[in-house]
Amino acid sequence: MTKGRRSRHGATLTMVLAAVVVAAASGCAREAGEVSADQDGGVVHVACGATEEWCAATAEQFTKTTGVKADFVRLSSGEALARIQAGKGNAEFDVWYGGPADGYAAAGEQDLLERYVSKNASAIPAQYKDASGLWTGVYVGALGFCSNGKLLKEKGLAAPQSWADLLDPELKKDIGIAHPSTSGTAYTALWTQVQLAGGDEDKALKYMRGLHPNVLQYTKSGSAPSQMTARGEVAVGVIFSHDCIATQEAGFPDLQVTFPSEGTGYETGGVALVKGAKNPTSAKKFVDWALTPEAQEIGPRVKAYQFPTNPATEVSDKVVDLDTIKLVNYDAEEAGAAKAALTKRFDEEVAQAPKS
Repeated sequence: MTKGRRSRHGATLTMVLAAVVVAAASGCAREAGEVSADQDGGVVHVACGATEEWCAATAEQFTKTTGVKADFVRLSSGEALARIQAGKGNAEFDVWYGGPADGYAAAGEQDLLERYVSKNASAIPAQYKDASGLWTGVYVGALGFCSNGKLLKEKGLAAPQSWADLLDPELKKDIGIAHPSTSGTAYTALWTQVQLAGGDEDKALKYMRGLHPNVLQYTKSGSAPSQMTARGEVAVGVIFSHDCIATQEAGFPDLQVTFPSEGTGYETGGVALVKGAKNPTSAKKFVDWALTPEAQEIGPRVKAYQFPTNPATEVSDKVVDLDTIKLVNYDAEEAGAAKAALTKRFDEEVAQAPKS
């Protein structure tokens, strides 16, 4: 009897030890980011850097097409990066969608994204994606000037045609631009100055200090200056051209878009997997779908006129032809690597400086 009891206890102990080993192995797999498909919740949580309307329409159409539920939080580029940083080790989001790729590159530097080469990425031109799969571009938008023609006429000024024109003392506190720490749009403007200065960050920051007295305020969101310009709070906003066109269509015909003659920067709006995503299978489905013409044709239906990256996508006639404007050589990876240090310098040397 004693021997029998020992055998049963031995068998029980063996089963417990086996369970512990399996659990430990499972834990290691999760730490390594290997989450099995059956652990996917059939939902995808998206940090969305596009407009609220575009985010909503995209989530709705993705669910309708794939049957996978999608929800989103609309965040500016800097906010999205901060939230993903805060969720490291316990991811809040599965996917980051929309917003300039230099933010994605900065996230990659911090090991916050999971590399994934989608089956649909082959359709996207090489200049609009990271070759290793860190991020893939879904749209392209060019930076420009959004002017209130009525206000400029009252001042006796023409719409700006160059970065130099923005330094005109007649535009004192009459320019709207976001802060590059929170806005991908504004960081694109800052990095554009670096490129125009031949890579000289000191010279770029000197230009921004010259612009500083003409800036009414540094907004958090990159698209906010279009609303400020429309309401007549400022005469000129430095924003992506598609945001100005959308605001113009919303009932502000006095707005007009111009592009700087020296050259302008552009964003490649990306999509990427968040490292440690709780729903990796659904997240990959979202990335795959985001690269299709079906997904990229949603923008113009909600007045978002970026240029699509998939060549098979139908292009709205309201989308700016990138071949008609002068673009700087904008390397998202280089811009992303420099972002933390450069925005810190901007805050200390430009944004906090007194306005004369």
